[in-house]
Amino acid sequence: QVQLVESGGGLVQAGGSLRLSCAASGRTFSPYAMGWFRQAPGKEREFVAAITWLAGTTYYADSVNGRFTISRDNAKNTVYLQMNSLEPEDTAVYHCAARRPGGRSTTSPGTYDYWGQGTQVTVSS
Repeated sequence: QVQLVESGGGLVQAGGSLRLSCAASGRTFSPYAMGWFRQAPGKEREFVAAITWLAGTTYYADSVNGRFTISRDNAKNTVYLQMNSLEPEDTAVYHCAARRPGGRSTTSPGTYDYWGQGTQVTVSS
């Protein structure tokens, strides 16, 4: 019953910024965590960032730490990904995901239960 819809993707020059949004709809939404994952052509889907819903604890991949910031607005059932200092290597389809509580890694794609359709981010140089 949970639907996630990403927005904010597009084309940006290297060094620029982009802000992604992910809005959840459906019945009452109360995940353990929400995260962002990305998949570039020919590569496996990789973890980008995650945030726990109640405490707001954040996790970042080493490749984006210091450049990307994840945040959430619980009242709006929305998670954001602010991407700064974008590089061509950041080009990928970015997916928003949500997971229920469990004794599993918050940074593993396989632990997430709901996924958005994705939004394309292209960084040119």
